[in-house]
Amino acid sequence: MEEFSYWPLLAVLYTLAQLGFLLRALTRPGRAPSSRLAWLLVMLAAPGVGMLGYLFFGETNIGRKRAARYKGIQDYVRLGAQRQAEVVEAGAHHASEEVRHLFSYVESVCGFLPVRGNTAELLADSEAVIDAMVADIDAAQDHVHMLFYIWLDDGSGIRVADAVIRAAKRGVTVRAMADDIGSRRMIRSDHWKRMGAAGVKLTRALPITNPLLQPVRGRIDLRNHRKIVVIDNRITYCGSQNCADAAFEVKKKYAPWVDLVVRFEGPIAIENQALFISDWMAHRREDLRPILDAARPPHPTGGVLAQVIGTGPTIHAEAMPEMFELMIHAAREELVLTTPYYVPTEAMQSAICITARRGVNCTLVVPARNDSWIVAAASRSYYEDLLNAGVKIYEYPHGLLHAKSLTLDGHAALIGSANLDRRSFELNYENNILLEDVALTTALRERQQSYIDASLAVDPAQVAQWHFGRRLWYNTVAMLGPVF
Repeated sequence: MEEFSYWPLLAVLYTLAQLGFLLRALTRPGRAPSSRLAWLLVMLAAPGVGMLGYLFFGETNIGRKRAARYKGIQDYVRLGAQRQAEVVEAGAHHASEEVRHLFSYVESVCGFLPVRGNTAELLADSEAVIDAMVADIDAAQDHVHMLFYIWLDDGSGIRVADAVIRAAKRGVTVRAMADDIGSRRMIRSDHWKRMGAAGVKLTRALPITNPLLQPVRGRIDLRNHRKIVVIDNRITYCGSQNCADAAFEVKKKYAPWVDLVVRFEGPIAIENQALFISDWMAHRREDLRPILDAARPPHPTGGVLAQVIGTGPTIHAEAMPEMFELMIHAAREELVLTTPYYVPTEAMQSAICITARRGVNCTLVVPARNDSWIVAAASRSYYEDLLNAGVKIYEYPHGLLHAKSLTLDGHAALIGSANLDRRSFELNYENNILLEDVALTTALRERQQSYIDASLAVDPAQVAQWHFGRRLWYNTVAMLGPVF
């Protein structure tokens, strides 16, 4: 009797599995065409590896239960914003006509309203940021809420840990949250245990458990990249700095990390509070909505006009790149961008080039040495088109320029945690603040100019002479960007 062979059956099953993965990649909602194409090429070129890669990294899934909790608190925030809008004096919070559509877009995505009555201070450097945070924590009367992507057990990280321990011991409610990957050293340190023992409520953001089960529970490399500090519903910080020294011990060969942070006082703190609460309640069954209900700020007409934009996998998928694209197209005289990681969408790259070609003074400032070789290669693949369009590119050589900022025509700006790359656009939870204020924008523009003055201009003639192998490498890495 002829022996039965399983190989034809296995071949059919394998082919059906590959077809299923290809169809999934083609039909999954919220995915850019370039991303679909990149995954199709990977799965056709290396089917086994490609399907396994897609299983772990192909979709922005954080798990059904957590996604449902995020949606619940986000819907609650929207309802609160609608109630707030009903009592705001008509026109009191309107931006100027040139940028009003930017604030309207953020409201449509996040539900937050633009609010006035804010004061703001651009802090001098990383050490000044930690000094200010510690002083505010020591002065806190009711609560301290903080969330960091990276919280290191270095000098700055321990200073903040000691401050929240002091606050908890004197009866202030302290909630501290840190990303499970970015802050793994602190989370596994004695300092984390000390905070817990002192009464600080601690939570790991997007915790990693069994890697083999992770695809069921959510994509393993989705991260909470936010940097949020809220004190007494009155003070908040926004910018690029993690809770760490500028020397950044874990990647010290790229140091110092050069960051940009603004300290705000006023109603904008409540919007950052809502973001923190959405993250906290997505991970812990503690209802913090009464904190928002109790926060009914006055509606003054003066001060900095500001609005929080929070993005992530559970929010409109294209929110952050669309925000940048809108701001770029809004420029009439000058646009300055600083970012450590420049891997734009096609629409964003086109927007910058178009803006430069229509006569706007466009400048991009990036690090000369990047801590990610993938991003460094991909970024440079875009240089020639930018330079040909008239964009000025500067590479900052004195450490890793980590500041994420956009200034627009001297009166509006965007600051926060989001980079100009696909990870920030599609995979990370980010928090930024859109603002309109001449004085604060001028201070931000002066800080950007200090980076430019210390940088080296990229020479279009030298880029045009890059040899074939260099161009091939840069363009190949950039082509695979949508996969990562």
